[in-house]
Amino acid sequence: MQIKPVCPICGEVYGTMWGAQPEGTMEWKVDPHLPLPGYERHGTIVVMYDFPDGIQTSNHPNPGRRYYGCHRRAYLPNTAEGMEVCRLLHKAFQTKLLFTVGQSVTTGMDNCVIWNDIHHKTNTHGGPTNHGYPDPDYLRRVKEELAVKGITTL
Repeated sequence: MQIKPVCPICGEVYGTMWGAQPEGTMEWKVDPHLPLPGYERHGTIVVMYDFPDGIQTSNHPNPGRRYYGCHRRAYLPNTAEGMEVCRLLHKAFQTKLLFTVGQSVTTGMDNCVIWNDIHHKTNTHGGPTNHGYPDPDYLRRVKEELAVKGITTL
């Protein structure tokens, strides 16, 4: 429990989990003219993450070495549940749980900012296999992923 506030038997989170996310920003805006497949009557919440290059800390794999930042964009439907997920993602961002420094699965590049086990929709189209919509179970799944990290309420 001193290393990770999670019961090793049942997985219940006690207290607040903190991640190794480097310094960065998270912003979002609503685009009323960008419908998502499956949510055509709603606009889209566009979430923007920005991480500049930096130096790894003791929380990262190679302390003292440079890491490469990134810009990421994600999409949520502008519905009550979509806004709830956006607020939960913001809470996870504040506790440094959404990103970390490591090796990119996509590019193989090491020492860069990467996702940290919370799935995001980075495309507006293409379905689940392309990280896009339509995906009717996505909001439920991402709330479950956040709950595993202790992010359940606002």
